[in-house]
Amino acid sequence: MKAVNMSRRRLVQAVPAGLAAPAWAAPSGPRPNILFILVDDMDYGIFQQMPKVRRLITQRGMEFKNNFVSLAICCASRASILRGQFGHNHGVRDNEGPSGGFEKFFLTGLESSTVGVWLRSAGYRTGLMGKYLNNYPKEASGPNHVPQGWDTWLVPNGGNYYRQLNYTLNDDGLTVAYGHADDDHFHDLMTQRANRFLRAAAGDPPSRPFFLYLAPFLPHGPSLSPERYLNLFRDLELPRPPSFNEADVSDKPRWLQRLPLLDDATIKRVHGFYRRQRQAAQAIDDTVESLVNTLEATGQLDNTYIVFSSDNGYFHGEHRIPGDKRRAYEESIRVPLVMCGPGIPAGRTVGQLSCNVDLAPTFAAMAGVTPPSFVDGRSLMPLFSGAGPARWRQSLLLESQTPEVNSIYQSYVGLRTRSGKTFVRWDYGFNEYYDLRTDPYQLDNRVRTMPAELKSALVTQLRTLENASGAALRRAEEVAAG
Repeated sequence: MKAVNMSRRRLVQAVPAGLAAPAWAAPSGPRPNILFILVDDMDYGIFQQMPKVRRLITQRGMEFKNNFVSLAICCASRASILRGQFGHNHGVRDNEGPSGGFEKFFLTGLESSTVGVWLRSAGYRTGLMGKYLNNYPKEASGPNHVPQGWDTWLVPNGGNYYRQLNYTLNDDGLTVAYGHADDDHFHDLMTQRANRFLRAAAGDPPSRPFFLYLAPFLPHGPSLSPERYLNLFRDLELPRPPSFNEADVSDKPRWLQRLPLLDDATIKRVHGFYRRQRQAAQAIDDTVESLVNTLEATGQLDNTYIVFSSDNGYFHGEHRIPGDKRRAYEESIRVPLVMCGPGIPAGRTVGQLSCNVDLAPTFAAMAGVTPPSFVDGRSLMPLFSGAGPARWRQSLLLESQTPEVNSIYQSYVGLRTRSGKTFVRWDYGFNEYYDLRTDPYQLDNRVRTMPAELKSALVTQLRTLENASGAALRRAEEVAAG
């Protein structure tokens, strides 16, 4: 590796406006550590093939069985995770400018109040390693930009980082170049540095817990794991649920009707990518095991929340879609969320609707911090034990890219309800409605035969949520529309 720029930045921060800090001033005991692992483009089916995550997190803690992302594209989802807001409120709707990407997040000043800023202001040692926001950095920020809120920053800033080799890395304000040797592979480097962070944090006083946000690029395409994984799963079969290569899409939106049936060559490519993603899941599984081992060896495990999720799902031929996210179908919007830690009973499952906008306020609640009033999401801590609150989200808003960046597929707004219904309205007037209790693979669009009263209630709920924010949005979510 070679250092190529000696610029460093360190930021002194005050508590941002709108953030209530006194809540953590007098904790009843040591505040918990938080290890958050966010993987890239992992659908729920691949997540189920991770035995170490299941044993070390899910079985020791809880799984949120109805967890979704509102806007299923990388940068928009990551902005929601950092800010606790839906896309229509933070404004990041795409992976690149002007409607999205790091550029939008940076130029609109959103970095001034994120979960990293909140927790660092509350005395946490903070670190972000891996993928930050798409198309980071930009000329306006400079190559060695370290956003507010992060004591440790290990984020690629150039080169071929999606392939995990021949990239440059912003290492706490210093650009370092890496090549193509085996030990340059970013996933392994990130894992080593994350373990170093955990060991260093073990030497801090109890008054300084840690928050580590670990964001592997895997299993995002081209999904190239370290070499030792590349021979795994030679006989792996591609899952083919009833929605795979859907024969009749005449009831689907216009863009999907234009997709041809998948031919043998396309299916072969989908199969190859699925195998690489399974290899990547194995690499991530091993990373999780190494981190848990370090926490246990340093005496921090019992006081650490470990949270695992994905920024969005992914298609592997369902509904004729050979590979993508950005759609309102279950393969795209449903993502894993499992966690363990203080006060979470082992083996717990939760059926209430949860969403990526809930992660930031949940981390704030774990730290004893009241998040700013702009936050749309809600803390998941009331679901950790017992029956849960009497009032909770009944409908989740689904959003898409904006029309100017989504001309091929069109844009939409929709709802995913607690009762298992999906209702979507496309910008050209087309609607979709699925009841997953009877049609779990979303094969039969029933919008023409759905009860008029139900459609009216869903439309009213959708119109309310698509323009709402903060506490008003949370109250509106609690109305059962279907």
